[in-house]
Amino acid sequence: MVAGDTSTMRLPRVLTSKAVPTVQSAAPGLAVAAALTAVALLVNEAVSTVSTLLVSVILGALVGNLGLVTDRLQPGFQFAARRLLRVGIVFLGLRLSLTDVANLGIVTIIVVVTTVVATFIGTQRLGVRLGLSPDLSLLVATGYSICGASAIAAVEGSTDATEDEVAVSIGLVTLCGTLAIISIPPLGDLLGLTDRQLGTWIGASIHDVGQVAAAGSIAGTGALAVAVVVKLTRISLLAGIVAWVNVRRRPPAGERTDGKKPPLLPLFVIGFLIMVVVRSADVLSDDLIGWARDLEKILLTAALVGLGSGVRIDRLRKLGPAPLLLGLSAWIVVAGISLAATALLI
Repeated sequence: MVAGDTSTMRLPRVLTSKAVPTVQSAAPGLAVAAALTAVALLVNEAVSTVSTLLVSVILGALVGNLGLVTDRLQPGFQFAARRLLRVGIVFLGLRLSLTDVANLGIVTIIVVVTTVVATFIGTQRLGVRLGLSPDLSLLVATGYSICGASAIAAVEGSTDATEDEVAVSIGLVTLCGTLAIISIPPLGDLLGLTDRQLGTWIGASIHDVGQVAAAGSIAGTGALAVAVVVKLTRISLLAGIVAWVNVRRRPPAGERTDGKKPPLLPLFVIGFLIMVVVRSADVLSDDLIGWARDLEKILLTAALVGLGSGVRIDRLRKLGPAPLLLGLSAWIVVAGISLAATALLI
């Protein structure tokens, strides 16, 4: 598969196609995606500080750029990138208990909400100032403020973002999240932060759950426990962000040609909220929750393999340096705001 002029010819839309293949047509590609998923999980098992997010996106991008994702395999990668991702996001809700959020205390919750809102708004405005499209700016803002690639995928269906814009958003959030793993824990030690402060900073500033766990492990057990709960509290704001985007992007009734009113929340986001309620009700055994977390990790890893396969290096180069500048700036914004709020309030 050779990328050409995107104005006249487009590659299969792994990331943004609204049509989803059947399981039968997806089977060959799913088998390959499953093999790559296993590799990513094994790498993470061997080196816990290397997140499955990073490995899965790299593996997907590798097979995509080498032209190994043939027309026969394409439906499977597309199925993973859309269907499996959404099921994984539903199971992600089982990680979050409202009791755990309440136990953080109002001050920590204020830090989380302040960081999310400021990053979400500030990144979008900066993107527009850099001359980037509102859709790309929105995707980057969502990924950095909530939960990385999962959040990007959750809102991209409500936008008109191109495949390239989705791909660059995922690439940026993966890059900066990986840099954060190796930079924030030592910076926290250098600044003399307590375990609670460092854990709050890690959870409030790093994008993906796996990346937060990796950084928290480096910081120590005390910081890790706080970081994970703070991170999951950020994820709880995903539904609000998706609803806000849909309200802003929903065309007026007079401009809709199909007579249908788009849902305020996609079905998989509703499923996520239901799982949060189930987890908070404490009706599931620890074994069942552990099984669900393993399944969620597998599903999201496979989904990121599919998403990664849509990352084409030659096409990303055409976007120029502005997206990279936005990504690095957004990383500084989320890290700076969360650190300042943590230092002032905790």
